[in-house]
Amino acid sequence: MKLVGCRGPILSCSMTRKTDGLIHRDLTDQILGAFYREYNELGSGFVEPVYELALTKQLHSRGLNAKRQIPVTVSFRGRPAGHFRADIVVEDKVVLELKAPSQIYPIHEVQLLNLLRASPFEVGLLLNFGPEPQFERLVFSNARKAPMPTRH
Repeated sequence: MKLVGCRGPILSCSMTRKTDGLIHRDLTDQILGAFYREYNELGSGFVEPVYELALTKQLHSRGLNAKRQIPVTVSFRGRPAGHFRADIVVEDKVVLELKAPSQIYPIHEVQLLNLLRASPFEVGLLLNFGPEPQFERLVFSNARKAPMPTRH
């Protein structure tokens, strides 16, 4: 399930939905509005931490609870296998992965999908601050996250 968004510098964005009943639709619409607003102000060319801090402030200004660098534990066969950090988590519901290359590459989608698989979050937005703003919306439902059986 993907949203079709606008490209290039814009003042506002009208997004169309490929499917109805999207999980956390209102929240992701607010996040995308903040993303495009920030992109219009900063443009491309900064490193990801700059966008991360600016977007967090933009989300806070909209009354949203946004936290940066949230630790996530990855489990393998029921045991911790490592840790990584989610760039931003909004309202404890949507995880944001920020990028700033020339375009979104398949490996970026894989990173976000793995983050969703390893965490309790079901919805993720991949936000690219490249030469043109881009986003992908990924969903991995918790119902599909059945724990793997432990082997001895």
